[in-house]
Amino acid sequence: MSTSVEQGRTEVLGEPGRTETPGDVHVPGDVHVLDNAAWAALTGPHAHFAERLGRAARYPAGVSPFTALEDPADPRAWADLARLVGGPGVVTPVSGVLEVPEGWGVEQSIAGVQLVDAGLRAEHAPEAVRIGAADVPEVLELIALTQPGPFLPRTVELGTYLGVRDEDGKLIALAGERLRLPGWTEISAVCTHPEYRGRGLATRLVRAVAAGIRERGDVPFLHTGAHNVKAIRLYESLGFRLRRNVRFLLLRTPDA
Repeated sequence: MSTSVEQGRTEVLGEPGRTETPGDVHVPGDVHVLDNAAWAALTGPHAHFAERLGRAARYPAGVSPFTALEDPADPRAWADLARLVGGPGVVTPVSGVLEVPEGWGVEQSIAGVQLVDAGLRAEHAPEAVRIGAADVPEVLELIALTQPGPFLPRTVELGTYLGVRDEDGKLIALAGERLRLPGWTEISAVCTHPEYRGRGLATRLVRAVAAGIRERGDVPFLHTGAHNVKAIRLYESLGFRLRRNVRFLLLRTPDA
């Protein structure tokens, strides 16, 4: 017996009552990789990060918390994942899952959305600076204050991260690249210090990160919480469109 996780139905935000299947959203490229984005990244452009056991993979602990299954419907993949993360009773995030198999516990299930570029105006931001390893302590402070999602000491290694500093050199806004899969790159860690909101910093950084993604031939996409209506509206206004509803799951491996 398995536990069902609702996520396949796609509702077009801003048009109540209207629904589409993911295939109805007209975006370039083969969109199926987005249904299992972490696996596509860990077996594609981010394969050099992958810690893999059979049909399961994950990022190193200091880089990203994401794990992935080759085929979430395959019990062998779940068995491999349990061994990969450390055995019985271990809590781990899992993505791209429609059903959780018997024995696995659901510690947390958060509704989210996946949005794709469908007309974003991408352009570089002159005030944006490249963020690197030396900036991580400041980045972690900003992340702790704004809570845009998980960010670890080595997350900056996943791709290009850009920031904006104030006149005193303080880091006040951030955005960058997280999952990178064939043809697609995720924009993530979009945040602005509360004292500097309302100045369009997030908009300019998203467009700047997207410009770099577009220049190498990829299409930007992103995830955010379904409850974060303000962020969703911002992304829609920039040219993103809802592709599908998702679930961010925190699961506990089966007891021995």
